[in-house]
Amino acid sequence: MLNNTLKAIVLVLSFAACAARAELPADYKMVLLTENFPPFNMAVDDKNFARDDGIDGINAEIVREMFKRANISYSLTLRFPWDRLYKLTLDKPNYALFSTTFTPERQALFKWVGPLAKTGWVLLAAPGNNLTVNSLKEAGQYTIGAYKNDAVSQHLESQGLAPVNALRDQENVKKLTGGKIDLWATTDPVGRYLAKQEGVSGLNTVLRFNEAELYLAINKDTPDEVVQRLQKALDELRNEGFIDEMTNSYL
Repeated sequence: MLNNTLKAIVLVLSFAACAARAELPADYKMVLLTENFPPFNMAVDDKNFARDDGIDGINAEIVREMFKRANISYSLTLRFPWDRLYKLTLDKPNYALFSTTFTPERQALFKWVGPLAKTGWVLLAAPGNNLTVNSLKEAGQYTIGAYKNDAVSQHLESQGLAPVNALRDQENVKKLTGGKIDLWATTDPVGRYLAKQEGVSGLNTVLRFNEAELYLAINKDTPDEVVQRLQKALDELRNEGFIDEMTNSYL
């Protein structure tokens, strides 16, 4: 009797294993969403709506190659605002969103593929300025430029600092090189990319005060097969140097 029970259990587990490895339907297709967040993802024409080839950026290129290698079809749309895209991905199976910052609070809400890229919050000084600070508290004695209502600016304010906020982060490049601010608080490598667009390079990273990783966040009801194939493809691309190559091409 015990032997028959064990056989039954083994049979059930075998069926479960086969189901877990089952191929996706031939017509399976994912819906990918993103926003303007240069240099990781952005509309070619700088608008707040774009589709497929109208979208470029480091992570957009990585995600395209990842899906190609995993042999999974998709549609790609860039929209605004982020809040709407986030809610759609939470609610709809086979939807995915990038570039999503991974946090412990979000971990259980999605399935994750990544990291696609690493980011950090930094204080930048103008080229040739060898200013040094060891903490945000020390930095408070200087004039710091930031981006209004950005997470970086909000963090500085929560620490008792009073950043001079610009309506567009690009404005801080000229403020920094023109001496109107001593330090620029921004996200790396976003700040370096924006500076490059303004013809400025060689910025000095004075302080790095937060680290984060960007992922492809996938609706929880999406098959595990999708997640596994995409992660395998991404790992292969990283090992082959594709990720570094793509990052360097934009920065």
